[in-house]
Amino acid sequence: MALNYIWIAFFVIAFVVSLIKLVFFGDTEAFKLLVEGLFNSSKSSVMDIALPLIGSMAFWLGILNIGEKAGAINFLSRIVRPFFSRLFPDVPKDHPATGQMMMNFSANLMGLDNAATPLGLKAMGSLQELNPDKETASNAQIMFLVLHTSGLQLLPVTIIAQRAILNSKDPAEVFLPCIIATYVATVVGLIAVAIKQKINLFDRVIIGWLGGVTAFITLVVWYFTTQLTKEQISTVSSVISNVMLFTIPVIFIVGGLIKKVNVFEVFVEGAKGGFETSVKIIPYLVAMLVGISVFRSCGALDYMNEGLRWVCVQFNLDTRFVDAMPVAYLKPLSGSGSKGMMITVMQNFGVDKFAGRLAGIFNGSADTTFYIVALYFGSVGIKKSRYAIPAGLIADLAGVIAAIFIAYLFFGHQP
Repeated sequence: MALNYIWIAFFVIAFVVSLIKLVFFGDTEAFKLLVEGLFNSSKSSVMDIALPLIGSMAFWLGILNIGEKAGAINFLSRIVRPFFSRLFPDVPKDHPATGQMMMNFSANLMGLDNAATPLGLKAMGSLQELNPDKETASNAQIMFLVLHTSGLQLLPVTIIAQRAILNSKDPAEVFLPCIIATYVATVVGLIAVAIKQKINLFDRVIIGWLGGVTAFITLVVWYFTTQLTKEQISTVSSVISNVMLFTIPVIFIVGGLIKKVNVFEVFVEGAKGGFETSVKIIPYLVAMLVGISVFRSCGALDYMNEGLRWVCVQFNLDTRFVDAMPVAYLKPLSGSGSKGMMITVMQNFGVDKFAGRLAGIFNGSADTTFYIVALYFGSVGIKKSRYAIPAGLIADLAGVIAAIFIAYLFFGHQP
């Protein structure tokens, strides 16, 4: 499994780099930083992520169970069936996984991270029921995971909010670049997996749906950029996200009431799985976040960045984008790490400077591939991820490249 070698590399690289810093540069704090990062990340993965996730998992799994009993998931499955039957040919028609995946994608689209994770874990569990080899990722699971890690999002609320907190003159100016970058990542990820799985991308249904999604995103972008003031974009994005977040449970509950479902009991029945799932993923969270922590603490990311800067100088390229690259390095590894680095870049270089803007676009261009692979596959006991990580990283790379080009297109004339 690719994740096995990557995890080993984190520790080996951290050890070698720290040893060189100690022996050749007399840095007596090198290994102390590694050990502190190890213990802090071990604690954080349980106390700050896994345990708080229990409540969110319990609530959304309970709501999802109501939706299934009320027929809402079935209804959603029928709508997306023509498209999903092409992308997920191994998933039977009307299977709950189809509606659950759609719920996950919808939550991501609206920037509802706290709802997307429980819904995604539920969808992965349903796909695992169809998986003939319980330790090896199926084609459907890989397609779902890569589409999820590409992070398609219409409302980058948290990025806009953070820019506002740092007193940006125009917090919402990265709205359009973020949408374009994440859309590029999603389409590239879909194409990469489709080619590997021999899915006919020229099928008229696939072309029709992709064309429809593209048209919808174009319409949203047009509306936000032409019909709203720059101050309104942030407010409207936040309002839509919160309305959606509360509307979904209400629709499911009302649907259950109409279908004469015992809503409360059905909710409790579904919510019981929240604790079990959250506990099950703790070892995978600890392993991944500790590995990322030691790799980051040893200074390897800084050395990578300086190497990239040197290459750019040799080819007489503009190096302003290099200042924001640590966000791109961390994004596939850790969502919280990339967000923290984004804030650091904005503070150090200026939230309204080129690097500060690009840091925000990077953070909105894709999702955390390694973290999601460990979390989602770990929750169902998959040990062999096959080509999920390479495909996810291809999507991430496409998002990063798109983000750089878009940043220069929109803000390249500014410092």
